Amino acid sequence: MPGTEPSHSPARPLPGSGRTAVVTGASSGIGAATAARLAAEGFDVVLAARRLDRLEALAESTGGRAVALDVTDPASVEEFAAALDRVDVLVNNAGGAFDAQQVADADLDSWARTYEVNVLGTVRLTKALLPALRASGAGDVLFVSSTAALVSYEGGASYTAAKHGVHTLAETLRLELNGEPVRVIEIAPGMVRTEEFSLNRLGSADKADAVYRGVREPLVAEDVADCIAWAVTRPNHVNIDLLVVRPLAQAAQHKVARES
Repeated sequence: MPGTEPSHSPARPLPGSGRTAVVTGASSGIGAATAARLAAEGFDVVLAARRLDRLEALAESTGGRAVALDVTDPASVEEFAAALDRVDVLVNNAGGAFDAQQVADADLDSWARTYEVNVLGTVRLTKALLPALRASGAGDVLFVSSTAALVSYEGGASYTAAKHGVHTLAETLRLELNGEPVRVIEIAPGMVRTEEFSLNRLGSADKADAVYRGVREPLVAEDVADCIAWAVTRPNHVNIDLLVVRPLAQAAQHKVARES
């Protein structure tokens, strides 16, 4: 009618409104990108990692909370879990690769470190936060694994063994929680170019750069964060068991298109 003010529908709440998400390994790479993305989706984000100075800078820019956490330290995990009032989403992202040795030349200390961070640390924190995730009534446990969790390759045994462990952990936990209000999600990225992953593994910037040389548009951390945010914002009855995501240039672990 003339003179009637147009009606405005109330703004819809953001998908993560009222939910708390814990992101491990949040000081860089996929973890930092995920924390920023979930904060933009309305989650109350707890950024967890060892490097508190980097966490605090990211928390300030995203509105999240920075809390120091070393997943390899039982006391740190216990203190971290006790400090949280609620947890709706756990993004198990902390991990890494630390060598590229063949089995014949295996550095067992590196193997132990790789397994401790990727597998035991993930189990330790998941176990500690499961009571809160169950209590939320609609919890999500998300594991960031890798295509290395599904396919083995030369020089990658320490990392592929650990990530195969993460894959098996996700599958087993999903079976064990069947019928409970907790989803178990696995995101398995292929080639992702971040500032630290290949550098930590290969030890030099030249070797790290060579991994991506000639590859048109490898994935970046924000691409994986996008997948994580999508998975945890699906309707609660929808479970993304396993999402494999690669750059277009990578058809398989050993099949990567490179430009001269």
